Amino acid sequence: MSKPVQENKNEGQGLLKAASWIAVIILLSKIAGFLRDIVVANYYGASVVSDAYLYAYQIPALILVILGGVGGPFHSATVAVFSKLVKDFNSKPEPEIKRLFNTFETFSIILFLIVALICFFFPEIVMGIIIKDNPELLSYSAGLLKIMSPIIVLGAVIGLYYGILVTYKCFMLPNLSPSMLSLGVIIVLLITKGDNTGFYLAIGTLFGAILQFLLQVKTVRRLGYAFRPCFDFFKNKNFNEILELLFPAFLSSTIGQLGIYVDMFFSSALKEGAWTAFSYANRVFQFPIGMLLTAILVPLFPLFSRLISQNDLEGVRHYYKKGLGTLIYTGCFLMVLIFVLRTDAIKLALERGAFNSEATILVSEILFFITLSIIPYVVRDSATRLFYSCGDSKTPFLIAIACIVLKVILNFLLVKNMGINGIALSTSLVTLFNATMLTILLRRKISIGYKNLIKSCTKILLIGAIVYIIGYLTAFIYSKFIEWNFITGLIKLCLVTGVMTLFYVILSFIFKIEYMEELIQKIKNKIGKKENV
Repeated sequence: MSKPVQENKNEGQGLLKAASWIAVIILLSKIAGFLRDIVVANYYGASVVSDAYLYAYQIPALILVILGGVGGPFHSATVAVFSKLVKDFNSKPEPEIKRLFNTFETFSIILFLIVALICFFFPEIVMGIIIKDNPELLSYSAGLLKIMSPIIVLGAVIGLYYGILVTYKCFMLPNLSPSMLSLGVIIVLLITKGDNTGFYLAIGTLFGAILQFLLQVKTVRRLGYAFRPCFDFFKNKNFNEILELLFPAFLSSTIGQLGIYVDMFFSSALKEGAWTAFSYANRVFQFPIGMLLTAILVPLFPLFSRLISQNDLEGVRHYYKKGLGTLIYTGCFLMVLIFVLRTDAIKLALERGAFNSEATILVSEILFFITLSIIPYVVRDSATRLFYSCGDSKTPFLIAIACIVLKVILNFLLVKNMGINGIALSTSLVTLFNATMLTILLRRKISIGYKNLIKSCTKILLIGAIVYIIGYLTAFIYSKFIEWNFITGLIKLCLVTGVMTLFYVILSFIFKIEYMEELIQKIKNKIGKKENV
């Protein structure tokens, strides 16, 4: 190991320790989101009302989740700039840094207040852009968008607060706060028992976004960032640096979100509940993958920015390959696990109330095609973070534009014959294209050295294929002899997961996968320390 890497070893170990805690927090947040989906599915199933809510929510979600969420442009730009400016994380920020914070927040509020007002006063026009030949869906979604329009302003501010908290290594709160959105929906629906228009679903979403904001604002103020309006837009050079990062990344994320709108446009002509089924499948997919990506990449992103500012390219290479390798190793296991157990898991979690067996099969089929994108997905997000750390958001943006064009072409070719499954397959193919292009172009920035990583990935995929066969046979034999009900279904999930995990670990030792060896070594070291005590 080179000297620069050794100098950052303690920080890297601290960040990896933080990642384990983040994983726990994200798990709780994902569980809250999963409980929300169960409640929503129970009251609304896969219907025109649930479709309308998901169509309407995509615009607030663009700000709250895509742009303002962890890894979004507001979070990324804030971390990239403030992590270089803040020298002492234990003291209150200097006046210049506070002025930069206030300028950025003022700018964000003004910009997105305009967008929110457009959505509030002209919701039919806005929703009419992505809904074709479906007046009922348009009417429902326009009403729900009007209710949720304030979320657009909250989302940008929350993204800025995410960035400040992560800069100060407060990793837990940003990853806990999204659970407030789920909590808001659950509380409102359980109290009101739902309705036939989606009104209470939209109210619950707005309530949850307000809770998410309130959970963060107190800590941000305690750090010394009390908001005071500041209109220093043209004189602050650090604010200009934020804009240089923010706008290309903003456009890149918006372009990426356009892919969702393209899917919604094609889906609006399909049968009732198709988009709801796609959304449920995507959320099941995001449950483990989102947790995995956030746990690994959130603590590494500030480290990448600092290492690059120190011109420590060897350190960047080391932690990038280590982080990406861990993501691929874990992602491969999740992929084969979903392939084997997806139908049982969906049936167990969602099939009740208005959500019937037909909806279960539809969601399961969609999930299969989306799950094909797991490995490209983690490669794409890892490479994108590194581009942002290098101060380059232009390259991901240009690739995202190409992905939209490809998305339109693939949807046109696949949806006619495959329906909503065609949209799922095109999503995986576009993700593969995106990851491939980013990986190729990243070599112009930093010579990563993929040879050993590719060798490890080949062995990981081989292990995954073997474990898939073992898991499939275990599930098949179990189903042959035991009739399915809630209890036996839960036992089946636990049994098959346990068998697949056991063989994945054993085969990892046999094939000498370094990521498993490192994990076992850390466990041994901790046990040794306890014994010495």
